Amino acid sequence: MAIDFSTLNKSSTTGTSTKTSSSGTASAEDPGSQDRFLKLLITQIQNQDPLSPMDNAQVTSQIAQINTVSGIQQLNTTVQGLAGQFTQLQALQSASLVGRDVVVPGNVLDIASGVGQGGFELSGPADAVKVDVLSPSGQVVDSMALGALGSGSHSFNWPAGTATNDSGLKFRVTATSGTVSSAPTLLMRDRVNAINTSGNALSLELQNAGSVPYSSVRALN
Repeated sequence: MAIDFSTLNKSSTTGTSTKTSSSGTASAEDPGSQDRFLKLLITQIQNQDPLSPMDNAQVTSQIAQINTVSGIQQLNTTVQGLAGQFTQLQALQSASLVGRDVVVPGNVLDIASGVGQGGFELSGPADAVKVDVLSPSGQVVDSMALGALGSGSHSFNWPAGTATNDSGLKFRVTATSGTVSSAPTLLMRDRVNAINTSGNALSLELQNAGSVPYSSVRALN
């Protein structure tokens, strides 16, 4: 079966104002902080220096800032809740992947019915692409010249003969454009054995690659 490659505030000039503003900031993260802030602000206004009163712009600024802090807290709580729900939804969706094959970054050759398969991604066009099939010890078993290829995802078939998945064969791909050689991103097909939802990250437990992030899946087979 071919592989499918189909992110408080400006204080007043009086000592009382500085203390009040600091207290409002420190308690802005506590429940009921808005009520305490308003009580402190009223007390500050009642006891302000008549010769140097707070101006309207300063009062408005302080009220706006405490409301901003409260609004950010509520937004953070909402986002955290949505993130948790999204992770749960991903877990439910990925549960259907157990027992299926996925395409992920890796270099293990998948062999079935005498044919070894692998894939790779080219960041740009290449004049010549070569695939080396490697033994478990890293020795070159065979090589194939694929010629010139464009950027994007590609797959290849290798006549495996009597080799099987138990042979532990791997592959590497080299691409040359003019005199510049590059190592493309290697892709392999692997079987999903289980899913892991520990923490906020969802990962897949694969037969050959072990644990990989769900986001690493390039395609389903």
